[in-house]
Amino acid sequence: MLFTGISGCAGVPENKESIRSNTVDTKVIDQYIDDLMAKSTPTAPIWNIEKIKLGRKPGWDYIDGCMIMALLEIYQTSGDEKFLKFSDEYEDYRIHDDGSIDGYDKNAWNIDNVNGGKNLFTLYDHTKKEKYRKALDTIYAQVKDQPRTAEGNFWHKAIYPNQVWLDGLYMGQPFYMEYDVRFNGGKNKQDIYNQFFNVYKNMRDSKTGLYYHGYDATKSIFWADKKTGLSKNFWLRSLGWYSMALLDTLNIDDDRDSENWKKLREIFVDLCESMIKFQDESGMWWQVPNYPGKGKNYLETSGSAIFAYSLLKGVRTGILDAKFQEKGLKAFNGICEKYLNTDNGRLSLKGICLVAGLGPEKDTRRDGSFDYYMSEPIVEDDAKGVGPFILAYNEYRQIKK
Repeated sequence: MLFTGISGCAGVPENKESIRSNTVDTKVIDQYIDDLMAKSTPTAPIWNIEKIKLGRKPGWDYIDGCMIMALLEIYQTSGDEKFLKFSDEYEDYRIHDDGSIDGYDKNAWNIDNVNGGKNLFTLYDHTKKEKYRKALDTIYAQVKDQPRTAEGNFWHKAIYPNQVWLDGLYMGQPFYMEYDVRFNGGKNKQDIYNQFFNVYKNMRDSKTGLYYHGYDATKSIFWADKKTGLSKNFWLRSLGWYSMALLDTLNIDDDRDSENWKKLREIFVDLCESMIKFQDESGMWWQVPNYPGKGKNYLETSGSAIFAYSLLKGVRTGILDAKFQEKGLKAFNGICEKYLNTDNGRLSLKGICLVAGLGPEKDTRRDGSFDYYMSEPIVEDDAKGVGPFILAYNEYRQIKK
């Protein structure tokens, strides 16, 4: 299958060249994904660059969750058992028969740690392993007791009290909705929708339609505006996570006639419309999207891949109008053109912001300023970029079929 119709994402040049022509088929990216799996184990995933740089062993975290989710989505659309087998072995290693999870600590109240639980729904459906069902209950126990802001939103972590980050909506709400729909009869849907509506009310910028990275309900943390509680800037990947949170939650709740569902869809459409206004001519988005070309600002891979995925899947699942597909394809193509490179015959995905956050109190470097977002490392092949890229690629493959 050729990359006809889209310039970019093609074959592997001999050395340190971007992948450009539209004459070589998708086997190039397929091989990249196969190599990532072949070189990774539950104890040494090569995509968890954050842990590798810190010299820490992998545990239970959202980074691995992103990667396994991408592989499971390919399985769901392709039926290729190797993706299910790898994902099952990866998660089975860490989860015990009683549903306890190595490296998971409920009392950290870390909403990021809920993210990996989403994969257990799929794995339980396909393997029927009771340990996965019990592990879902383990994670839901955190969701049920997670501390909240005065408005009713989950704290991001215990070390970030009374704070809502856009990232956290993706980490927590789709799991919460799927667990609630499957096992609780949907009794908590209103709570889930309200948390999104609070974010729309408190974190959206009316001038741009974009959302600030963080919100402190007490308006007391050093990075927060003392009147609004908001951080200083928009950060691309957090906007991307938020878009996926909206999209996944909408797709999990099958009550598309409800007023809540319709309102959330309007929020998702509004976000996508707003982001398109900031899309670079390359198809990608900038690390701080409303300052294109400023200083050290750069076209960033992970957030661009997330929006490619959100736009393409949003169209495929009937939530977005067909006009958004072209923008999603342009984003996917732009990433391939700029950052899918070879170095001595080895394929890599570059241009990925390693991490960005706000605080905590003692870490005043992470102040939400433009300069801060420019200061974090830019890496290659980290799952926070690779996972969304594979998700977008999976949507692309379905379009080409």
